[in-house]
Amino acid sequence: MSNNDISLRRKKVSRERKQKWVYKNTQTSRFDRLVKMCAVKLGTDATLELFGRLGRETGLKEYNSLIGHCIQRARDANDEEVSLEEIYKGCQLFKTMKELGFKIEEATYGQFLMYLIDLGMVQEFFFFRDLIKDENPDSLLRLAYYEMRLWIGVKNEAKIRELICSITDESAEDKYSFRENLLLALCESDRKEDILLLLEAFDITKVTSVECKVSIFKSLGKLSLESIVVDFMRTLKSSDIGPENMSKFICEYAISIPNLGVEEIIDNFKSLHTKLDVLPTSAQYEKLIRYSCELHKVHQALYMVDEMFEAGLTLSLDTVHSILEACEQSCDYNLVHQIKTMIYRHDLKPNIETCRLMIILFVKLKDFQGAYEVMNDLAKMNLAPTVNIFNAIMIGYLREKNICSGRHVLKQMEEADVKPDSATFSYLISSSNCEEDIIKFYNEMCNSGVQPTKFVFMALINAYAACGQFEKAKQVLLDKRIPVKSLNEIKSVLVSALASHGQLSEAFEMYEGIKEAGSNLQPKAIGCLIEHLKSEGELDRLLQLLEELNDSQYWVDTCFKVISYCIQHEHLRSIVDLLKQLKNNFDNAELATDALFDEVFSLNAEKEATDMQFGLSLLKAIKTELGVRPSRKSLDFLLSACVNAKDTQTSFLIWKEYEKAGLPYNILSYLRMYQALLASGDQKSAANMLSKIPRDDPHVCCVIKACQQTYKSAFIKSERKKKLKAPMKVLGDLFSEAGK
Repeated sequence: MSNNDISLRRKKVSRERKQKWVYKNTQTSRFDRLVKMCAVKLGTDATLELFGRLGRETGLKEYNSLIGHCIQRARDANDEEVSLEEIYKGCQLFKTMKELGFKIEEATYGQFLMYLIDLGMVQEFFFFRDLIKDENPDSLLRLAYYEMRLWIGVKNEAKIRELICSITDESAEDKYSFRENLLLALCESDRKEDILLLLEAFDITKVTSVECKVSIFKSLGKLSLESIVVDFMRTLKSSDIGPENMSKFICEYAISIPNLGVEEIIDNFKSLHTKLDVLPTSAQYEKLIRYSCELHKVHQALYMVDEMFEAGLTLSLDTVHSILEACEQSCDYNLVHQIKTMIYRHDLKPNIETCRLMIILFVKLKDFQGAYEVMNDLAKMNLAPTVNIFNAIMIGYLREKNICSGRHVLKQMEEADVKPDSATFSYLISSSNCEEDIIKFYNEMCNSGVQPTKFVFMALINAYAACGQFEKAKQVLLDKRIPVKSLNEIKSVLVSALASHGQLSEAFEMYEGIKEAGSNLQPKAIGCLIEHLKSEGELDRLLQLLEELNDSQYWVDTCFKVISYCIQHEHLRSIVDLLKQLKNNFDNAELATDALFDEVFSLNAEKEATDMQFGLSLLKAIKTELGVRPSRKSLDFLLSACVNAKDTQTSFLIWKEYEKAGLPYNILSYLRMYQALLASGDQKSAANMLSKIPRDDPHVCCVIKACQQTYKSAFIKSERKKKLKAPMKVLGDLFSEAGK
């Protein structure tokens, strides 16, 4: 065979293997989605009947998927009757499986038991457990895991202790399996004392699977039990566990240690490998790199990449893509130069996706020359540029208002024989600043055979609205090619466009029409209406719009817009009610709650009011009605508001709040108070406060000097009064003496 034939044969074999792998790894998830979709549309009974008619034998996978669907619907149901009905359906499927002779494995019974555990249904749990034991006696040891999870869930300490003590009653061959299942349940709840008790004389080599060992090492990481980890690792090293698994356990342990930054995790990862004389593997390096990318620590990720190459390990393109995506999310666009050099230096052979991600970063860096250099390199790698690559460059130019260069990209696509898609034309239409250009690009799209998508219709609406052609924007909705499922979304875009360009009455008219038709406005459009509805007396309408968002991801952001309006117009009662809802939304998470109230006092400080009574009332309501202790930032913002209000009395009231909240005064507190006293003209108190501020920091001295210069007029007025008081006192004394 010629070299060319061999190459073609290799490609064919590679393609066949890839197809088999993709089919094998995706058929299960695709089938689960099919079963779920049928169950939602038809119901469980009709789904089973449908599969029968299709000639497909209903097997374990089908039954497990349907049971899982019933349990999920029971979890999601707000009505108890609906929940019970779904569980009953699941039980009927369970019963049918038994009658058909299927062996009841963990994939089936685990779903039921976890549902009962989460609801704390002890009696029902043991009914099912006994049923499972009768059907599958081999499941006895595994059921110990679920029983321990149950007692942990209902916080029955006596039963937990009883189960742990029952280990001694197990036979020698079952003892480790029983202990292992109890340990796994305890590891998932982080019960340190019980875990240490079970780990006494525990042989880690007898744990049955790698996944179980991973769970144990993760738990040891959460509990920071390094000495036990090292002992277990040394024991495993003498067994046939292999260096790949050893490195995996070390990585899982290091990542699970609480309150560590990425740098410290990396240090732990490296030091444990050194201590145990184990070489890190590519898989674990890449896991740490992806972990760093998830936290947007791109510099640490690249540091790990350098270490990989120094160790002679290889880096996958998927991990490179994770780094590039993290650069975009963390706005570290300039790192694209370093990544590009690294890719070419180590001959990583980038694909189209790699180049696209690099081009996006170059474009966001406004380095269009760098973007074109990457695109020109495609030819050297026998790769052809795609429409997505050209679109990335085009949208970069249009974002910079460089309309001419953006439109020139369309010509470059034509020269490269790359056909523009609907996204290309939606960008061009959106950037059009006159009706002629809108029509030109729309006609060009139609003539090229590209079918308009919902994004094209949205672009048309926004472009016409930006040109002041509001009637033309409305007429877009009359296009019969708009998919029915997208019509409401496109109507919502029209509402946003009208509101954004000052046509509030027409926007609300559209909004009322959408409601009358039985549809709901898109959350983003509701947010837009709220943002542009800022006139006094519209509070009821704002609250009504906010209520329509329900549990939308936009609710928190939109709620803040309403709070901002309420602060501006001093609607205290509404602010407190909304803050209660926000606090519940954050499930009383301390950090989120602090940030929430800090933002509220920040908005109050920006108001630049001359009266501090509203700020004091807000502070009192938050303390008494919401039970929240003000943070240092909140009090700092209140002091800043005192500066604007020039209110000495309130400044001292806020000053006392630091002490009540248990917050020691720091240099910034003293500086803010000094500024507030200067602004209000209380020179004596300001001088007293100044004496308490250390002057060893040059930056502090600069701030003091700036404050004194800003409020110099207050000093001058005060000094003039002092100069006048002295001679007047002398004259008074003279007149007094003359009288005598």
